[in-house]
Amino acid sequence: MASIFSKIVNGEIPSHKIAENDEFLAFLDAFPIAAGHTLVIPKKEVDYIFDLEDDVYSRLFLFAKTLVPALQKTVPCIRIGISVVGLEVPHAHVHLLPLNSMDDADFSKKIKVSQEELASLAAEIRSNL
Repeated sequence: MASIFSKIVNGEIPSHKIAENDEFLAFLDAFPIAAGHTLVIPKKEVDYIFDLEDDVYSRLFLFAKTLVPALQKTVPCIRIGISVVGLEVPHAHVHLLPLNSMDDADFSKKIKVSQEELASLAAEIRSNL
């Protein structure tokens, strides 16, 4: 069965896209822990990030890196953190997290954001790419 991320890639589930190419997709987390919380995924479904082929793994992180300046310009923060957890969705992905303190990296604390706010934020991040 396709993961929720594969359904996003296939357009079956809407998302607030930030950037994409033939191989990767970046979109705002629907249940963020911080404003600008972005997920970066390979379009090809692979469950465990360390099962990605080495070249795909490297390109995933390089693709994620290209998003950081736009995130920093859009969301006031000290830096963009990166996290790989891998338990919540069986599809390799990284979290880009705007951080001002270690508390901002607490995955047990979700913030409330409307679909309209996510759409506006995604548009602003895209405009800063």
